[in-house]
Order: sequence, then structure tokens, then C-alpha cells
Amino acid sequence: MKKLLKPILMVLAGMMLFSGNQANAQKPRDIWTPKQANEWYQQWGWLRGCDFLPSTAINQLEMWQAETFDPATIDRELGWAEGLGLNTMRVYLHHVAWQVDPTGFKKRIGKYLSIAQKHGISTVFVIFDDCWRHEYQAGKQPDPILGRHNSGWVTDPGDLIHKDSTLNVLLEKYVKDILTTFKKDKRIILWDVYNEPGNGGYGEKSMPLLKNVFRWGREVNPSQPLSAGVWSLELPAFCQYQVANSDVITYHNYNNEVNHKAAIDSLRKYGRPLICTEYMARKQGSRFDNIMPLLKAENVAAINWGFVSGKSNTIYAWGDRTHTDGSEPELWFHDILRKDGTPFRQAEVDLIRKLTGK
Repeated sequence: MKKLLKPILMVLAGMMLFSGNQANAQKPRDIWTPKQANEWYQQWGWLRGCDFLPSTAINQLEMWQAETFDPATIDRELGWAEGLGLNTMRVYLHHVAWQVDPTGFKKRIGKYLSIAQKHGISTVFVIFDDCWRHEYQAGKQPDPILGRHNSGWVTDPGDLIHKDSTLNVLLEKYVKDILTTFKKDKRIILWDVYNEPGNGGYGEKSMPLLKNVFRWGREVNPSQPLSAGVWSLELPAFCQYQVANSDVITYHNYNNEVNHKAAIDSLRKYGRPLICTEYMARKQGSRFDNIMPLLKAENVAAINWGFVSGKSNTIYAWGDRTHTDGSEPELWFHDILRKDGTPFRQAEVDLIRKLTGK
């Protein structure tokens, strides 16, 4: 009997521990009400800025890894943004930078936030992303391919999650560590939990991770809102889920002012603040002169893709293969400034300053 008693007690103790852990698990918070969301938005005024990657980085890993983190360039370029009257930046993270060095990664995030705050700039952080290169690794990143738009940008988590389902355990730990560390940081205004889910040919395969990251975020319950931007009407299930689960509505639109205004009108019905987290592709008819004034008039936050031309090669259009010698296109696709801080177009910079009050 004594021989049997010990293992029985151990099993019972284990069951009690499991039960206790289940009882202590953080219940996901509710999605913000439209009233909560609009009260949050009112404190910021008109948000305007860019999707930011320092010109010395080709992708998220090169931005955040210890060996290539470049606070001097970040400081200089955010200073230029301050001079244009921009007050927010959307910045992508990557789980591999955390996996290799969790403590150092979080310190570098803190350093970035301190630099941005010095220049009066708040931050939108992006957690996952389905765009561009499907595979990646820590360490030295690839050199840019001449004339190729975003030739080194990488997905997160990309193909790896479809090859190794246990990756979800690591990703949950990553998401919760980052959100818990910065959940009350007033320098961060929004967590964009998943950029363009379903892009890159993933389609419905990305839905489980989208649902997970919203759940993980609501379990942490940061002071900042959670959102995932609507980006393609060809993925209606994603659009419906994203809008239904976002505290504030974020979206992408690279079309002209007529199409963009229609998109704004269609999203107004949800009664929540609208934040455009990607726009401005000159060859698509989305420019500063026709879109930025519209967004200001509609009180929609305006975050365009690209700031300083650099290793990302986003002055070239999607699919452009006509500049394989690395020559500059006559019409830039994205970006505002050259590496020395001078503008691609002075008239654009003048307009931005006029709209921002600079």
C-alpha cells in the first residue's frame, strides 16, 4: 500500500498543480468598445509618419540584431522626420532577434524608443508579417539585389511555422514577453499584431496564427490597442476577422484618392478610429499631394511606406526589373528622402511641412 500511495499522491499533486495553473491563466480581455477606442484616439491628435527602416538595414533582422543595430543612423533619420513634423513611425520586429538574444533585443527596443521619444515620435510596432522572403536566418543578412524592391525583407514566421507546428510555443512566449515588457510604455501607441496575413501565397494557412496572436495579446492586456490591418478584399474571411477583433481599425491602401476615400467610407461604419498604416506608391496614383490632405481632412492617421532611401530598395516599384544596374528610377515608388537627407521632391516635403504645421 505504501508503495502505491506515493505515486498516487504525486499524480494528485500534479493534477492540482495543473488545475491551479489553469485557474490562474490570464483570461483574454474583451475587445475595446468603440467608445474606448475613440477616447484613446483623441489623445494623439492627427498621427502622421512612415513605415520606418533605417537606410543601413535591409530588413528587420539587420535593424535589430546586436551586430548591426545602428542608433546613430536611427537618431539622424528620426531627426529629419521631426523636422518634417512627423510624429509617429511604424516599425517591424522579428522573433529571431528575440530568440537569439531576448534581453539584448528588448534593450535595443528600449533604445529605439528613447531616440524616437527625443524627436517627439511615437511608435507602432508590427509583430508578425507574411510579406516577401519566406526563409531567413540569424546573422549576416543578404546584400541588396540591384534594382529589386525589398529584395532582403523577410517574413515572420514565414514557412517555418508550416514546417514545425511546435514553433507556436516559442512564438507565444515571444509575443507575451515583448507585450508584457512594454505593456504600459506610453511611447508605444499601437501593436499591429500581423502585417498582411495571408499574403505571400499563404492564404488561409495564416488564419490560425492570426487568431493566436490576437488571443495572446488580449491575455497580456497591454494598455495599447491591438489591431491587424485590412489589406485585400480578395481575402474576405481575413478582413472580417481583422475588423471584428481589432480595437482600432487599421488598413492599407495604395490607390488613388477616389478609391481611398471609398475605403475610408466603407470602414467608418464600425465607429472606430481609422489608421492608414500603408499608403503612397507614386506609380499607383497614391501620392502625398492627393492622399495626405484627404487623410488629414478625414482625421485618419497617415503612415506611408518608406522614409529614407536605403538598402530596402523601395524607390523601385513592385516587380520592376528594368533597373538591374542599380540606376535610380525617374519616379520613385516609395520613400521621401535621400541618404543625405535631401528630398526626392522638394514640393512633397513642402506640402508635408504645410500639413504638419512645420
